[in-house]
Amino acid sequence: MKNSAQDDVRVGVFICDCGSNIAGYLEMKELVEFAKTLPNVAFVQENLYTCSEGGINEIKVAIPRENLNRVVVASCTPRTHEPLFMSACEEAGLNPYLFEMANIRDQCSWVHMREREAGTNRAKVQIAMAVAKAAKLRELNRIQLSLSHRAMVIGGGVAGMSAALALANMGYEVDLVEKRDRLGGILNDLNMILPTHEPPDKLVNNLVGRLQDHPKVAIHTGAVVTKTEGYVGNYVATIQHNDTENKIKCGAVIVAIGAQPLKPEGLYNYDGNKVITHIELESKLKLGDVQAKNISIIQCVGSRSKERTYCSRICCMTAVKNAILFKEASPDTKITIFYRDMQMYGVENEELFRKSKRLGVRYVTYDPDRPPRFDGESVSVYHLRMGRDMIVPTDLLVLSTPLVAQDDASEISTMLKVPINENGFFLEGHVKLKPLDFATDGVYLCGNARFPSTIREAISQGLGAASRAAGVLSKEALFTSGIVADINPDTCCGCLGCVAVCPYGAINFIENRGVCQVNKVLCKGCGGCAATCPSGSARLDGFSNQQIYAQIEQAMAV
Repeated sequence: MKNSAQDDVRVGVFICDCGSNIAGYLEMKELVEFAKTLPNVAFVQENLYTCSEGGINEIKVAIPRENLNRVVVASCTPRTHEPLFMSACEEAGLNPYLFEMANIRDQCSWVHMREREAGTNRAKVQIAMAVAKAAKLRELNRIQLSLSHRAMVIGGGVAGMSAALALANMGYEVDLVEKRDRLGGILNDLNMILPTHEPPDKLVNNLVGRLQDHPKVAIHTGAVVTKTEGYVGNYVATIQHNDTENKIKCGAVIVAIGAQPLKPEGLYNYDGNKVITHIELESKLKLGDVQAKNISIIQCVGSRSKERTYCSRICCMTAVKNAILFKEASPDTKITIFYRDMQMYGVENEELFRKSKRLGVRYVTYDPDRPPRFDGESVSVYHLRMGRDMIVPTDLLVLSTPLVAQDDASEISTMLKVPINENGFFLEGHVKLKPLDFATDGVYLCGNARFPSTIREAISQGLGAASRAAGVLSKEALFTSGIVADINPDTCCGCLGCVAVCPYGAINFIENRGVCQVNKVLCKGCGGCAATCPSGSARLDGFSNQQIYAQIEQAMAV
């Protein structure tokens, strides 16, 4: 079969109905007939669901039968389906990079739901552009990489321990690195877990015991990761413990550094004695060192504000939990919770909320523009529901503060070349498609490092991150994408513009030659260098000027 001969291009076009997502809003027969008129198109077929097993088989059968050497699928987003179609082409004997996709769902039918004719015309343009580019595509090759079947987990809280144990149980060696002197993270500072009424020590000791007894796990406490080099499947990390350093090789990295409670310095006369946070209250409850008859709890202290716009999610549940524990231990204690909104996620937490009310916990709604005030003896507030001011005597004031990012999150972000958001939490690759992945291959995240989460959520995310990492570690070898950048050394002027814009650190400056060079293993094909290069020396395979111009010409012609 001729796969790339430019003088005998035969393009197969597969147009997907996507059920009613596309066919319900566009004239599909019109699109099929239009595609048949395009240059180099040898075959056109309409499918109900091209991504289904039947649709994939249609592509596999048509490639040898129709002698196709290019394939275009006009359907939904390539973000989710392009790898599937490329794999189908490869299984049929066609180089997977001789495939192109037209997104006629997101960019046509969904945009023009009430404009059938306009949507159909837009889809024609999309298909024509895809066919024009497909005709200019060339075969590309992927690079095969070696692979270390070992993982490193940074952070020994419940999420990190769950991830490490899951990977070890799958048979992979794991290095678990924790900067504290003991594993457990923030669970070590808690008093009780509801609704089970179990001390967190029980969960921590169980996980720690299983990790210590596991032959596949190496635990590094009181240690920090100071440096990482390499790429997916072949990372080299430097771990520092006291004055000693040692290097480990790993194929995948999981970030589970957790978060820390905000200390509300300067708010409500916070002193750590009469005015405390929940994490300090938990320690006092552990020691049985709480003596107060009138307890006030103020929610959203330091969160949902200009400084931190986010809701920390677990504060309300923590306040309700501690109020219940107080009431169960001392029914005569008067507890008032001042809140804006109570966020009690799930059936069990809703039941805890109702239980607290049955026990006599009082809830007072306050206006964020008129927050509660504390004078050292009582809390005064404007009751939003009752429409009047009220004063609540207070022996102990507890502030519900949010979890905030760890102090070293920015350093780890720079070291691993992974992003953090405006609040310092690590930013996933995609909130729906890659919630536990980074854009950087081979690096994953879970737990409070991602965003404040409950214990169950942290455990689930740890297991999920382990599963994602195992997807890499389970392979015999790795292959890079064929869509990578390249720089022509004969015309490169060494201006370093490409080095500055590369988000993956994939471009090096060769000083003795005065030119830049792409590390194709690290390159992710973003195209930033090709767009920046003033001399046109940088190019991106799969997106050449010739291919882009062909698309533009078709867009103008239709």
